[in-house]
Amino acid sequence: MPETHNRMFEKATQDAADHLIQPWPSAGSVGAEARGMLGSGEGVYVHDDRGRKLIDGPAGMWCTNVGHRNEALADVLKEQAMELSYNSPWYTSNEPSAELARRIAGHAPGDLNHVFFTTGGSTAVESALRFAQFYNNVRGLEGKKKIICRDGGYHGSTYLSATLNGSQRSRNWMDFADELTIRLSCPDPFRRPDGMSIEDFRDQLVREFAAAVDEHGAENIAAFVGEPIMASGGVIVPPDGYFKAIREICTKHDILFIADEVVTAFGRLGHVFASEACFDVVPDIITFAKGVTSGYFPLGGMVVSDRLLEGLRASNHPEAMYAHGLTYSSHPIGCAVALKNLDILEDELLEYTRGITPYFHERMKALEELELVGEVRGMGLMACVECVADRESHNPIRLDTEVGVRIDRHCQELGLLVRPLVHMCVMSPPLVITRDQIDSMADILHEGISRTMRDLRHEGIWNG
Repeated sequence: MPETHNRMFEKATQDAADHLIQPWPSAGSVGAEARGMLGSGEGVYVHDDRGRKLIDGPAGMWCTNVGHRNEALADVLKEQAMELSYNSPWYTSNEPSAELARRIAGHAPGDLNHVFFTTGGSTAVESALRFAQFYNNVRGLEGKKKIICRDGGYHGSTYLSATLNGSQRSRNWMDFADELTIRLSCPDPFRRPDGMSIEDFRDQLVREFAAAVDEHGAENIAAFVGEPIMASGGVIVPPDGYFKAIREICTKHDILFIADEVVTAFGRLGHVFASEACFDVVPDIITFAKGVTSGYFPLGGMVVSDRLLEGLRASNHPEAMYAHGLTYSSHPIGCAVALKNLDILEDELLEYTRGITPYFHERMKALEELELVGEVRGMGLMACVECVADRESHNPIRLDTEVGVRIDRHCQELGLLVRPLVHMCVMSPPLVITRDQIDSMADILHEGISRTMRDLRHEGIWNG
């Protein structure tokens, strides 16, 4: 690496340690932490401050779907900035946002034909929750406010969206509007009771949902919010038929079904939206972000059912205002980038992703031959490698060992970035990944886990 680059990275690292507050810092390092620096990227690869070329296993944060350094997206970003860099959505509009809303509505299932744009996933979920509250207030159902969510889910970092999060580590030291939530079990087949079939597990989850509605009263419940696949929770794929049964209960009791597709939309499962295509469900609201611009610009949004908007327009309160908006709603640059990104998905990557998915899972599933690996699961270009202390009990390795971080450290030395989640490793590569690159990723991950196993045995932490 050239000396000038070394000095540049050294200065940036020091600046970060001196001045930058990172996301999700611990109190002991907040405002004094420098994380690994990346300098450039191309396709499925990124280059770090040590000059290493790494496969971007998590696609940034589930988002660089068309890969790094896509010239078409970069050109559109510049062109739109030179044409119209910003307009206030309070009293003007722009052509890219109108066209993008039309095209997204064309891909959305059922009667979801109207789009509200936000700045990302957290604000998309926050907007949907506030819309659900507004919807019921206008209908005179002011008590219908509770939200059903699930252990293991992740929905964002704004106050209401974070309230729904189901990871204990994200809840230990923060405040939430817990009085608004009804929290149910994680639909994780790997953790189902011993001896229970997946079908019986599904039925148990559905009964739990129905019992919660009876206990709290449908007149008090505004919505159910769920990720089709729990992404940050460990790529949890629910049992077949689970969402369809939940949808039926929601419809029966006038409970909005909000599908949080921040991760699963825009190609991750081979479709623009996965709710109907993969899970046979038409939600009332779909939230999206991440892959909508492949991470080239902050953008998110929600797609809303015609039925809900018609209900508002038919109410006795035409003066009621959905007093919610963002300075960067419908941003012209973000929407222009998203339009080009959607072109690439439609013309090149949706079909390609569906075609390469079986090979991706074949190579990932082979990691189950390693003793430390309890299960490899996933769908589309999403997979999770869950490490366990022993396969009989499914107990994870002690959390203080941060097995995922250990695996990631070894994999980076070998040429792969991993998304470590305590005892799990998540893989969600850019959709442009090739079979040869999948082979490299799987081989490196195999070796990284093998080295971690040797470390754990040597330290006396694990005897597998």
